[in-house]
Amino acid sequence: MTDRIAFWLGLAIVAGLGLDLALVGTGHLLLIGARFIDFIDYLAFWR
Repeated sequence: MTDRIAFWLGLAIVAGLGLDLALVGTGHLLLIGARFIDFIDYLAFWR
């Protein structure tokens, strides 16, 4: 992955989170964060 792709991908993720916060609020971020941690653990297992 080049620096340019990583930058735009990171910008898209941050923009998506910002839009999500603006439209829905912060109530579900804890659930999303917990599922992301579970996903990282799952990926580490298969590594």
